[in-house]
Amino acid sequence: MARFEVHDATLDYTETGAGRAVFELHGLTSSRANSATTGMSFSSALAPDRRAIAYDARGHGRSTGRAVPEDYRWDRLADDLLTLMDALSPSETVDAVGASMGVGTILNAVTRRPDRFGRLVLVIPPTAWELRAAQSLVYADSADFIEQQGLRRFVAASRLLPPPPALGDLRSMPQPDVPEDLLPSLFRGAGMSDLPAPEAVSQIEQPVLILAWVDDPGHPMQVAELLFDLLPDVELNVARTPDDLRAWPQMAADHLAD
Repeated sequence: MARFEVHDATLDYTETGAGRAVFELHGLTSSRANSATTGMSFSSALAPDRRAIAYDARGHGRSTGRAVPEDYRWDRLADDLLTLMDALSPSETVDAVGASMGVGTILNAVTRRPDRFGRLVLVIPPTAWELRAAQSLVYADSADFIEQQGLRRFVAASRLLPPPPALGDLRSMPQPDVPEDLLPSLFRGAGMSDLPAPEAVSQIEQPVLILAWVDDPGHPMQVAELLFDLLPDVELNVARTPDDLRAWPQMAADHLAD
């Protein structure tokens, strides 16, 4: 593990292998440790000639952060990604794999610096555009709930919701890998965020693999399908069962190896 200083935060990351870099980004309230627990980590499937760099976003896992909602906007997280890329792989394009919030981070970064990116894997794209306002209200309510009732009750309430079918009957989903005092700010920052405008997304020329699952209001198929329609060089795979989900790491590795 290693640490890297960005503006108002320290990012904790792991680097394995050698060759062209692949950056791996997790989702909101998760971490690279939580991703490994739920089968959403992709680094281990990469070819041995690839350098995998997985990091905890600011405020998550082993990275530090402030209780400032604006710090967790996706465009701000894109700043962190680009800064880390320029430090660890300054002279070549990199590939990127991101889940949920990681999708928002990658798309905000690639629309600003397309020359820095090669192939992309977008895993369970989050709500966006006309669907984002309703999700922002969910985040605001979650932040208020945690401040008023505490993290333990929030986790208990969250576990009453059925997981997507692709996750199976997971009754022991890991709790948020975020300090309780930062969690409301993370939710409020997410509520301020969105994917780049559809017109900007349609200009992305990198080869993209979208990995989506069904029956998850926070990661709706509608957004995955909109991205599929907008992007000029794209494939889409939909997981409906745990077996489908288990195939994703190798699919991602194959896409990045082309």
